Amino acid sequence: MKEHQATLVADGFIFLEAPRWFDNRLWVSDVFDSKLYVVAEDGTRSVVCEVPGRPAGIGFLPDKTPIVVSCAQRKLMMVSNGALSVYADLSDIASGDLNDLVVDDAGRVYVGNFGYDLFGGAPIRPTDMHAVEPDGSIRVAAEGLEFPNGAVIKDDGRTLVVAETWCSRLTAYDRANDGRLSNRRLFANLKGRQPDGICADKHGAIWAGCYNTGEFVRVVEGGEITDRIRFEGNAVSCTLGGREGNTLYCCVYLGSDEQLQARQPRSAILKTEI
Repeated sequence: MKEHQATLVADGFIFLEAPRWFDNRLWVSDVFDSKLYVVAEDGTRSVVCEVPGRPAGIGFLPDKTPIVVSCAQRKLMMVSNGALSVYADLSDIASGDLNDLVVDDAGRVYVGNFGYDLFGGAPIRPTDMHAVEPDGSIRVAAEGLEFPNGAVIKDDGRTLVVAETWCSRLTAYDRANDGRLSNRRLFANLKGRQPDGICADKHGAIWAGCYNTGEFVRVVEGGEITDRIRFEGNAVSCTLGGREGNTLYCCVYLGSDEQLQARQPRSAILKTEI
């Protein structure tokens, strides 16, 4: 296994999630500070907008319009000139707060949800991933997922992989041309590591932030871990970007659960070249 060392890009955030490299900048949600940021390669940050209801997953439509999740409102919000409008309302459809998402080349959005009242202490329940079609219609894309979290589309659009956090696995589906998912299968058993946000590299391997173990790992289909970044804290989410596409940006929380509950700003962005 190859070990990597990461360096600091920016810190002083409360809890960062869902990094995306787009238009030569890193986009990221600060969940508990209700802000959507863009961050330059030198760490300079600016606020795109405030997002009520806890921002999370970020994606971009074919016309480059940003989409961001409002978790508690259970809506996808569209960003235009720093202002928000509702792109899709899943408040009567999703069984829990919305979470992460991925957008395909046609503008179809796949979005997961908690499936239960996480913050209220309800028991874990399986839930669905939904697809929001370009025409605005919403359908169930996949059923029976345990806390679907980060998701990626890879293999030139033929495969979707989603992290099921609490059961420590990455689950894969075949994707048809119309976006339908089939042939559910195990991509990797992470054996106690709880995957949060994920991304895919050019070889089809998955980088996963393992929240409970403080690791970002690169895993190939079947479960072999080839690369790892370890640190003291919680590994949240990651994305590949940079000018050459070889920079792994990692969102982390460098504090205790008590410090996070107190909303102490100990979240940071790290990076490493892979």
